[in-house]
Amino acid sequence: MTTNTMTLTPEAIRLQRFPDFPPRNDMQNVSHLHRYSVISSIAIHIGDPERNLVHSELPVAPTLDPWGKYRIPDFIVARNCDVAGAEELGGYAIDRQGKPPDLVMEVASPTTALNDYTDKRVDYESYGIPEYWRFDPTGGERYDAPLAADLLVDGRYEPMEIECLDEGRGRAYSEVLELYICWENGRLRFYDPVAESYLRTHDELAEWAEEIETRAENAESRANAESRARAEAQAEARRLRERLRELGEIE
Repeated sequence: MTTNTMTLTPEAIRLQRFPDFPPRNDMQNVSHLHRYSVISSIAIHIGDPERNLVHSELPVAPTLDPWGKYRIPDFIVARNCDVAGAEELGGYAIDRQGKPPDLVMEVASPTTALNDYTDKRVDYESYGIPEYWRFDPTGGERYDAPLAADLLVDGRYEPMEIECLDEGRGRAYSEVLELYICWENGRLRFYDPVAESYLRTHDELAEWAEEIETRAENAESRANAESRARAEAQAEARRLRERLRELGEIE
């Protein structure tokens, strides 16, 4: 994108927003971020939605400049930021936020893969973004690896070591998310080492909720059955006492 030297007044700058970018014409975000509820599960895990931004395809730039250079990561996380301000501007202006995003991720697509680990890597490094992650659902046909990450050290990106669990599974720890980001046989998963479990997807949450509801119903049924049995036993005891009184066995 070219840069125009036209000067804007402060009022014009104040009223500007990021351009409205059309959604990327592929299914990567839908297939690997939205279908498995990555955005919502991370947002729930981090909490405090008024101060912690978890978003997909949100423009990021050093400053709000309508002729400047923007990057639109597939996934972005920014802690302790002005979420309302980012929503109002339609993007994340680093100078207005006072800090860069804490983490960005790209999902490999046939048309953007090379750019993700070359030019975008250079730009995210220059923006000062602490963690840059890349996920390739094909297992490394589009990127140089199924899962890769860079950590900003003294202003430069250094590759993070990816732990190979077994064939088809690898992971690395994100300090930003306090989670392991995992490549699991073509799927992107997030593992919480404190809870010792994966973050649940929508389907898993629905199954979990149904299981809890079933347990509650079963517990209620057992409680009702026990209550009926107790009532029947008490009624039988009363009938026995009455019969014994009739026979003069008890006063």
